[in-house]
Amino acid sequence: GLALAYPQYLRKLDGVMAVVRRDAPVAGKVAVLTGGGSGHEPMFAGFVGPGWADGSIAGNIFTSPPPPPIYEAAKAIHGGAGVLFLYGNYAGDVLNFDMAAEMLAAEDIRVSTVRITDDVASAPPERRSDRGGIAGDFFVIKVASARAEEKAGLDQVTAAAEKANDNMRSMGVALTSCVIPASGRPIFQISESDMEIGMGLHGEPGVQRGPILPADEVATDMMKRILADLPAKAGDEVAVLVNGLGATPLGELFIMFRAASRCLKDAGLTIARTYVGNIASSLEMAGCSFTVMRLDSELKRLLLAPAESPALVQTA
Repeated sequence: GLALAYPQYLRKLDGVMAVVRRDAPVAGKVAVLTGGGSGHEPMFAGFVGPGWADGSIAGNIFTSPPPPPIYEAAKAIHGGAGVLFLYGNYAGDVLNFDMAAEMLAAEDIRVSTVRITDDVASAPPERRSDRGGIAGDFFVIKVASARAEEKAGLDQVTAAAEKANDNMRSMGVALTSCVIPASGRPIFQISESDMEIGMGLHGEPGVQRGPILPADEVATDMMKRILADLPAKAGDEVAVLVNGLGATPLGELFIMFRAASRCLKDAGLTIARTYVGNIASSLEMAGCSFTVMRLDSELKRLLLAPAESPALVQTA
């Protein structure tokens, strides 16, 4: 359905659950492949197109795609300059994408990997490499894809993705569970009067559960935790994403952004770019997440570069 609705940007890859850029493979350009379990729409397939990823491979709901289709998708977008794998740092994705990379290496196709680790609630700072990836995937995909569009080499595109990952932090809050269609049951239990700060996209436990609080209090708590972990100082520029998890009205996301922007201003940070909406959802979960990325001149240039995809057209 996605491919039928947006043929100007992408096409479905025959035989596998993947979409690729309409003009893929692009000769001489590093191919960016992203993906993971379904259920997070528009992430990941919604961010395929000029200036975005070259392809996206999907697993079943909240399930990593297996190695053979990852391999097929990478082959379909490879234009001779290597392939960069970008995905959230989850065990199934790590195993399957690494196996696909080995299959490609056997055919002398160079592959580089960046595992996205923006979720501050999933592990302490000293184990940052163990953290999972949530809505921050959006920033890493955008930055790496823009660098690839400049015809930079694989090492340079990988370095841009790593820089984006190193300079951003995220945290979410959930008010309700979602229901996996195959089981028909919620993935976790939570009272109608409670919320959980730090809840992951797949129902991973957060850092605090308690009564639902006013939006300003929740946003301030989350931003304090993010800023305590983010390598930023007064005077820096940042990009901000307020991401809906699937069932939160846009008006409520703007209320959360209002509080978040106040926290950033109080910390002496300048917002250079804002994104508000459903970017990495969790089916119909009620809640949202914040992502903040510290910008330098390179990250700002790449983030603001023009790009077109079903989920976002950015002209400047």
